[in-house]
Amino acid sequence: QVQLVESGGGLVQPGGSLRLSCVASGSIFSIGVMGWYRQAPGKQRELVAVITSGGRTNYADSVKGRFTISRDNAKITVYLQMNSLKPEDTAVYLCNVDCNGGIKWGQGTQVTVSS
Repeated sequence: QVQLVESGGGLVQPGGSLRLSCVASGSIFSIGVMGWYRQAPGKQRELVAVITSGGRTNYADSVKGRFTISRDNAKITVYLQMNSLKPEDTAVYLCNVDCNGGIKWGQGTQVTVSS
């Protein structure tokens, strides 16, 4: 059984920064694309950023230039560095990993951007 555990969320003022982490654990044989999604109240879940096992990245237009996704394959961890945060970034952020040929989701971590 594979588990994903996110951390690093919280309350931050506009313009601030947060770093999210997502660690995968359990019986893991292969890891492919790792990514972050977010879901705000009343809105659909949306892609924030993804990173392949080779390090190629893709970002939502709304976060380009502000967010950076990275991964540590040895630690089976994906990170999301979020800078210049805006109130519209407020959402539950969920980790998504292609693991053992299937898609796994974390439970989510709340990010609130407010003064």
